[in-house]
Amino acid sequence: MVSLQENDNQENKYERIARLSWKVFRIGLITLAILIFGVITNFLWLFGKMPGVDDLENPLSEQASEVLSSDNVLLGKYYRENRSPVPYEQISPNVINALIATEDVRFYEHAGIDFKGFFGIFWYMAKGDQRGASTITQQLAKNLFKTRRSKGVFGYIPGLNVLIVKIREWIIAIRLERNFTKKEILNMYLNTVDFGSNAYGIKVAAETYFNTTPDKLTIPQAAMLIGLLKATTSYSPVLHPEKALERRNTVLTLMVDHGDITLQQAEQLSKKPLGLKYGVESHNDGIATYFRGVLNTFLTEWCEKNNKDIYADGLKIYTTIDSRMQAYAEEAVYEHMTAVQKKFYEHWKGKNPWIYENKKEIPHFIEDAAKKTETYKRLKAKYGDGNDSIRIVMNTPVKMKVFSWRGERDTLLSPMDSIRYYKYFLHTGFMAMDPHTGQVKAWVGGINYKYFKYDHVKQSKRQPGSAFKPFVYTAAIAHDYSPCYLLRDEPITFNYTEKGEKKTWSPKNSDWVFTGDSMTMRQAMARSVNSIAAHVLKIVGIQEVIKYAHKLGIKSELNPVPSVCLGSSDVSVYEMTGAYSTFVNSGVWVEPYFITRIEDRNGNVLEEFIPKTSDAISEQVAYTMVHMLKGGTEERGGTSQALFRYGIFGRNEIGGKTGTTSNHSDGWYMGVTKDMVAGTWVGGEDRCIHFRTSELGEGSKIALPIFGLYMQKVYADTSLEIKKGYFRRPKRLTVDLVCPYRPEPIDSIQTDSLVESLYPF
Repeated sequence: MVSLQENDNQENKYERIARLSWKVFRIGLITLAILIFGVITNFLWLFGKMPGVDDLENPLSEQASEVLSSDNVLLGKYYRENRSPVPYEQISPNVINALIATEDVRFYEHAGIDFKGFFGIFWYMAKGDQRGASTITQQLAKNLFKTRRSKGVFGYIPGLNVLIVKIREWIIAIRLERNFTKKEILNMYLNTVDFGSNAYGIKVAAETYFNTTPDKLTIPQAAMLIGLLKATTSYSPVLHPEKALERRNTVLTLMVDHGDITLQQAEQLSKKPLGLKYGVESHNDGIATYFRGVLNTFLTEWCEKNNKDIYADGLKIYTTIDSRMQAYAEEAVYEHMTAVQKKFYEHWKGKNPWIYENKKEIPHFIEDAAKKTETYKRLKAKYGDGNDSIRIVMNTPVKMKVFSWRGERDTLLSPMDSIRYYKYFLHTGFMAMDPHTGQVKAWVGGINYKYFKYDHVKQSKRQPGSAFKPFVYTAAIAHDYSPCYLLRDEPITFNYTEKGEKKTWSPKNSDWVFTGDSMTMRQAMARSVNSIAAHVLKIVGIQEVIKYAHKLGIKSELNPVPSVCLGSSDVSVYEMTGAYSTFVNSGVWVEPYFITRIEDRNGNVLEEFIPKTSDAISEQVAYTMVHMLKGGTEERGGTSQALFRYGIFGRNEIGGKTGTTSNHSDGWYMGVTKDMVAGTWVGGEDRCIHFRTSELGEGSKIALPIFGLYMQKVYADTSLEIKKGYFRRPKRLTVDLVCPYRPEPIDSIQTDSLVESLYPF
């Protein structure tokens, strides 16, 4: 017997069902009315901005621009949304099966709207749930055309917002189904959908979560990725691994229901761990990071002129960088800089390396450096200059990660101590290029891009020291002086006027000794004798030296003072490497360049880049200077003889020039071979940070080894076109390069004991 209370409950239940049914019916009527009105009148603008025919035929989504090497290796990407499309054929069937089983089981049956689930939207809305019953095509419409952003006129009517958005998606979905095949819709969807962790599209998702490609995704991997689509944060395998595992297994069950896998398979696969190989792509990772930073600056300007968006337009930037040579350059820098940094720490143990020329420590050096930091500037803006709160914050230890040559370290340092810590590091810039084409092949702008963003190849300019001397000798050779021309190593004094002030300058040799001996210009340049370089400057004139330096490719302003012959004006590794390439390229200067072409996302060439060239010096002068540069390895006392250590000779010609500035603040090495020219600089962030002795701080000790290691690795790679060999000799050479009483070349009398004597380390 049924009680009165049970009767009441039953009646209330029927009433609730009736009210809900009436509500659903009303919403359905309103929806149909709006939809019919929109279709009949074609006033689709009432639903917000709708895509036109061109938009539908060429739907665009944000796509990462890719930087490619000359050997077609991906160097890096620029993006807001990290997305790289992949063809349908390169997507595993496991992904397709998991997607359809989970998101749209009747995908192949409907034309954009699943009418069997059509009224599901009203049921969800009646319950206050805004999920809806979207098909894959509707979700694609939302992803491609941002349907949630534009409401239209009806969208501002209270209670109709969600409904209007859904109608927009239905209309666009139907249009998409008319314009594309089912396969194309699946492909577009999987290339646009957000998988979390800034991974847009299946290609980046496969790389991010499993370090694999879309075609190699297994059933459980595909199930986990598709499971993420329900809620990328809630089911993140990184943030919530247990929920991600549960969601993956749910997708496996749905795949059983859809007939993609058997129940037995699902049971076996559900027991497997997630097997993540998680790694979010960062602009700080990969190779050629400094190069990509400089390239970004160039591309930003290029995009402004050409109305492009480097972060969204999916451009393809083809560069001159060779990924193999780039890797060798980075390895060479790492190997040498770890060793030289260790020597630097030992050299300054117990003392601070920031000193005046009189070798006394600079007071308040760290305090002055701190005032240039963003942290100090923010505190100053907040508290006012001189407030004690600034001092307290700047000296309070906090947790931080710091760079070290043994990897990142977690530590506790105050901002002041972290400044002091980083000031101890030596930095470097290295660039290698093809002297004949101008193509830059390797670019290492520093020791670690994540912690030291400043580029020391093109951005930084430092005094080149004796690496500038070849420009002095070029001016002399161009005025018909022979490499065999004899000059005496003796003091010389210049009286000159600078900015209206009369001055006197008398250069010293690096060992502070004048031998009084006569030597050829080739011997003098090989041994880097300052007094003779100054004598040559006096012969040809300051302006003539500056003129030839500019003709050879130096773009920086050169101060017209006598010390210019010893490299007193700041220049960059980038322009020095280009200038030395002129010697190898028969006197023709070719502007170093690093982009060959830029294409749009469809492969259309937007611009091709051709380097500038100019006839700087004659072929005969150029070859004579190559002969002079070889003196560094062939003449007794040549400053390049440490190169023998790297086993890169043997039927091979190499030339080069070291450079060391006052107090060993800057160490340089410029190396030339028949197919490769490279420039290297090593020094402290500030000029006052340096070694105190020639034995440790000369360019031959702190810069040359990077070139030696690099060429050693390049020559060992038989897949590269860079081979050992001899410089190209002009057919007609009227200059006599064989000097009377010339000492026997160092390479012809080389012995183990001699080589060992050259390398005290």
